[in-house]
Parts: sequence; structure tokens; C-alpha cells
Amino acid sequence: MGIVAGLDSSPDFTRIVVCDSDTGAVLRQGYAPHPLESPEGGGRPADVDPQAWLLSLGEAAGGGLLEGVQAIGVSAQANSVVPLDAQGNTVRPAMVGGDKRSQVAAADLIDALGGREAWAQAVGSVPQTGQPVTKLRWLARSEPEAAARTAVLLQAHDWLVWQLLGRPVRRTTDRGGASGTGYWSAATGGYRPDLVELALGHQAILPEVIGPADAAGTTPEGLLISAGTGETQAAAFGLGIGLGDAVVSLGASGSVMAVHPEALVDQYGMITSLADATGMHLPVVTTLNAVRALRGTAELLGMLDLESLSELAMKSTPGSHGLVLLPYLEGERTPNLPHTAGTLAGLRRESMRPEHLARAAFEGMLCGLADALDVLRGRGVDVRRVFLLGAAAELPAVQAAAPALFGTQVVVPQPADYAAIGSARQAAWALGVSQGTLDPRTPPVWQGAVAQVLEPGAELAVGQAVRQQYVSVREQTHPGAL
Repeated sequence: MGIVAGLDSSPDFTRIVVCDSDTGAVLRQGYAPHPLESPEGGGRPADVDPQAWLLSLGEAAGGGLLEGVQAIGVSAQANSVVPLDAQGNTVRPAMVGGDKRSQVAAADLIDALGGREAWAQAVGSVPQTGQPVTKLRWLARSEPEAAARTAVLLQAHDWLVWQLLGRPVRRTTDRGGASGTGYWSAATGGYRPDLVELALGHQAILPEVIGPADAAGTTPEGLLISAGTGETQAAAFGLGIGLGDAVVSLGASGSVMAVHPEALVDQYGMITSLADATGMHLPVVTTLNAVRALRGTAELLGMLDLESLSELAMKSTPGSHGLVLLPYLEGERTPNLPHTAGTLAGLRRESMRPEHLARAAFEGMLCGLADALDVLRGRGVDVRRVFLLGAAAELPAVQAAAPALFGTQVVVPQPADYAAIGSARQAAWALGVSQGTLDPRTPPVWQGAVAQVLEPGAELAVGQAVRQQYVSVREQTHPGAL
């Protein structure tokens, strides 16, 4: 038996799991918040000193947590840029998250290359506010002196791996992390340095992209460090999803991703073609309105929490007595309607009750995510099972409606640190390959996530009728949007 560790550096905290390399059983865990200050007005900062990640890592690993560990895998928040000068020093704080400062930069880049389809063909995605390529454009326009000094570009997990290895000359990343930058193509497996120059104004050194089972290096103490990956890819690997599986994540916004053997090119920009942590592909479709639609409805009804909204919704019946909510409260990305508003249709005297509005909010959110699933299915992605993630996945109103509206089996995994577990699994893979006990083409088989399984059953026909009612309202309101 070997012992490996997985480290996940999220926007708010560091989590570490120490696992048995053969079975994946979690032996011990560590946690520490990131010592970050909120900007004026609150909210998550867009600029972060990456040293904060190291401080949090050190605290999480305290008390001998890593004793006996032979290999470490690292995952970290996506959509991050750590700009370094020629000596390896940070030029400015790291730019992280869905940075709204770069909205204009995203539009500029789309126009500069000739439109959305040109970007989709080039790198499998269209510039968005969170992507590194867009942040580089903002940097060049807003902080030209910092941009001019930028010689090396890393993401959060690249930088952490580099630090753990003692800042070697060789800098690495993985396919998953590279595929989210906006200047690496999952289809060709290569960088587009011209897009870096288009955004930043000059070329920069980019990390070497290594394979899923490769090691980034070994510390002087003999600790193997695996390739690392983005948080999304690590979570998918930790869940153990494969072909036929999709993951629906319920945050304020929503996302749908699925394992696919090929990179997808979507001329409309609804699909972001990521690579996963195993050598496969991970097409992602995002909706802007998921749990935020539930919270908005709860506030309208004078409720303090989503549990109460769910309890109220369960007093209604499928179809919400004819009420249909298109939950486009912040505009929408799938379908691409950035300037639209939500729609409440089907108002009749008998439907104007709080429980029907509550039910319509849950059905509208899930139907919007079903639209995202259909975008993938329409491009040939096989979806036979859906993993439902996020705190809202535990709500009875979500679990009652999701299987029938998605038209497939729904799995609700027990809450766990799946990104950290996926990082540990990657470490076990790299360790096994280095020892000659594992094939670099086949990841280790670990115990699956403990989960609740929900079948559509007899409610399938009713659910599909509800979905069709939603689609009808969407087509009447926004014809041809999808």
C-alpha cells in the first residue's frame, strides 16, 4: 500500500486529503481558509497574492498530515492567471475568478479574430470574462507596464506545483488546465501563441503540457508531484465519471459537463471544449441562472432559506398548475441571450398561489439545465446518467423533479472533497507509473462515491410533458434561441 495526497486550492480555502493509493480510502484530511481580504463593498477579490495560497497550504498540511506521503496531486481554481517576470517573480497579484473588469476585453478579442466561430475553431471556446486570454487583454489595455514585464504565464495549479518543486527551470501544466486558457486547443493538443500575442501584445513563455499520468517532478526529499489540473477536471476525476456520464452542478449559475472521446467545436460558443484529467474530453455548457433563480423566488415570497422554498414547492404538483418560469434573471448564456429578462407565463387565477410559483422556480431552473444537456446531446454526447452536485441537489423539490425532467437516472453523491480526491487519484496514477505497477493509459480504479440513485420511473411521461411546456414558452418568447 502506498499513501498519496490530493491538494485542492479553491478560491476560498485549501483542502487536503491523504488516501490509500490502492483503494482511494481517505485516511486523514486537512483544511485551512485562504487569508484573503474582500474588496470594498464585499465579495470575492479579483486580485490575489499567490503567496496566500502557500500560507493556506502550509496551515492545512500542519500537524504531520503529510507524514508517509509518497506523491501529491494539485488542483486549483480555474480561470486564474499568475503573470511572472523573466526572473520568476510575480509582476502583479494573480487575476482570478469571473473577473467582470474584462467584459470589454472579451468582446474586443472576439472581434479581433473575426467572430465567435473563428475562436471556436481555433481553441474550442469563445472568450469569456473569466478566461486567462481575456484577462491578458485587460492587462495589456489597463496596466501596460505590468503587461510589458510579463514574460511567463502560469495558472494557479501550475504555480503551486512549481513552488512545491522548488521553482525549477521547467514549468509544466496539464491538458485540463491548458484547455481553459483560451490559447490552447483541446482538438489539436497545441498552444496558439498568436492568441497570446493578440491578447497580451507580445509573446510569453508558456508551461509545457504533460500527460495525465506524467510526473511534473520530484522534490529534493523524493516526494513525487503529479501533473496537477484544474478544479473542474479534478472533481470529475474524483467522482469517477466516464463515458455516458454527465455532471450537473448547481451553483448560483449552473454548468453541465460530460465525458466525450473527442473535442467539440461549437460555432455559437455555447460549448467550452475542455480536456479532462484522463486523456479524454470534457465539453462544458454553462447557464447563468441556477440557484440564483431559487433565491430570487424565495426573496419574492418572503422566505429566508431554500429549504423552506423546497417544502412549499412540494405542496404543488408537476407542472405548477400551468405556471412556467424562464429563469433568465441575469440574462442567459444558454441560450445566448445576454440582455434578456426572465418570463413568468401561464398565470391564471387558480395558479396564482405561492406553492405553484415555488414549484415553477425549481422546474424552470432544472429545465434550463436540461436545455444545456440537450446542447451536448445534440452534438452526439452520450448521456445515460447525471451526477447532480451542489448543496441544492439535496433539496427534496430538486430530487423529486430532476430525473423526469432530465429524462435519465440521477445520482446525488454524498458531499465530499471530490477535487482533492481527484488530485490524490492523479498522484496515485503517476506514482504507480513511476514504479511500473500502473499503465499510463489506465488510471487506478478507486472506490466509487457513496451516492443516492434516483430513477425517473413512472413520472417520466409527466416530466417530459412539463419540459415540453417549458420549451413551448421558450420558443414563443425567444424563437430560434436554441
